[in-house]
Amino acid sequence: MTLVLHDELFDAQLVRALAYTAQGGAEIGECLETARRITRTDGNQWYDEWSATAARVEKTAEESDIAGHPVSARGSWLRASNYYRTAGLFLMGAPVDDRFRESSRRQTETFRKGAALLDLPPDVLEIPFEGGTLPGYFFRAADDGRPRPTVLLVDGYDGTAEELYFANAVAALDRGYDVLAFDGPGQGSVILDQGIAFRPDWETVVSAVVDHALTLDEVDPQRIVVHGWSFGGYLAPRAASGEHRLAACVADSGPYDLFGTVTAKFPSLLAGHLDDDRGAALRVVETTLHQLLKKPSAGWALRRNLWVHGVRDPLDFIRLSHDYTMRGREHLIRCPVLVCRTVGDDLSASARTLAENLTCPTEYVELGPEDGVTGHCEMTGRGVFHQRVYDWLDETLEYDGAPT
Repeated sequence: MTLVLHDELFDAQLVRALAYTAQGGAEIGECLETARRITRTDGNQWYDEWSATAARVEKTAEESDIAGHPVSARGSWLRASNYYRTAGLFLMGAPVDDRFRESSRRQTETFRKGAALLDLPPDVLEIPFEGGTLPGYFFRAADDGRPRPTVLLVDGYDGTAEELYFANAVAALDRGYDVLAFDGPGQGSVILDQGIAFRPDWETVVSAVVDHALTLDEVDPQRIVVHGWSFGGYLAPRAASGEHRLAACVADSGPYDLFGTVTAKFPSLLAGHLDDDRGAALRVVETTLHQLLKKPSAGWALRRNLWVHGVRDPLDFIRLSHDYTMRGREHLIRCPVLVCRTVGDDLSASARTLAENLTCPTEYVELGPEDGVTGHCEMTGRGVFHQRVYDWLDETLEYDGAPT
């Protein structure tokens, strides 16, 4: 069942934009009225309508700022950021559309203007990594300079470090946790501006982020948490399997084995041939995937995946998906892990398998309609999800929100 739009993916992205209302990232009316203007499954129209809403809200932010109303300006800039991010979603792919570059630039610009007006503005980070830097933000729960548990937020395929503020940072800050959100290889501005694609050894990435976090006085070195959502639900436990300075790990709605997740979408007769070098079945798969790429909604995830993984051919993506697995690495994780998914979410259908194969202290949470939660990454019930996550983290880290 859809909320406003007839296409399930388009409607799900509307729900994603709406999900940040409580965190100051959306207004229900602005989102619904934008969606009602989208009359067809068309990424160009989607971009035009969300961009129009974002520009209008950005204009009100500027007017409030000039008039000396910082709280109003902050709210409008933060909402505009979410709307600009939403506008560019269906343009993701290679070659990069200039409109996507513009929407990404403006989502970052408006977010930083809004965040600068928070009671505790974040530090804008450039995290050293393999001769370059990864962009990020460090948010403080208080300004007393005392060390606190710190949550490292890891995104998935199509999010940004800025979106992580709405998706997970506000919930952590409200409970007295500091937060470090960042874009890694394959994500946000790292893939867009630096052209650096995803890599499976996410422990290398998170180790660099931990190194940087430990230079910050407010970070408690004994209580650093990695929290990944969507594809980050694979990246976070993968990081924990090699980076042992982590005190806990949250894996939200990620795959246990990416190849298995991909092949599950194919008829069993074809799935067994995806590793073949040749043959009639493989040619059928190849033809089908190239036809899928042309579809505005059904082909979106594949176009996005090819771009962020740095490949052009769908079969190359399927082959490299073998490298993104926790199979055989479960025993390497030492810290406690919380694994979570939403009932009916096919992208995290194997989450229980991850939880069952871990040898560290593990809790598995599955939320569904009876909890008021539906959609990928618990998108209709982020507050319910955060309650489960942070109650678990408080108990795991023996933390009551007070300074250490």
